[in-house]
Amino acid sequence: MTSTTIHRLLVAGAALAALSVAACHKPADTTEAAAAAGAADAQTTASAADAAQSAAAAAADAAADASNVAVPGAAAAPPPADTPEKK
Repeated sequence: MTSTTIHRLLVAGAALAALSVAACHKPADTTEAAAAAGAADAQTTASAADAAQSAAAAAADAAADASNVAVPGAAAAPPPADTPEKK
């Protein structure tokens, strides 16, 4: 994997952790400060979701690239030998 892919996966992990913390946060008070904090949490969650989606797309691209790489020393299988017809 390239360093870019690893970086994106780390960012996705951090985003997932932030999303988990935001989801498990205690219920907010019914004050204006709590409402502002909730708006900030929502923004953080949205950013985390965007980062996770970008990382998932990068991981899918990397997997597709890896599956298209030729394996050194691997050759195509020979065609099957002709079998004589039974009489």
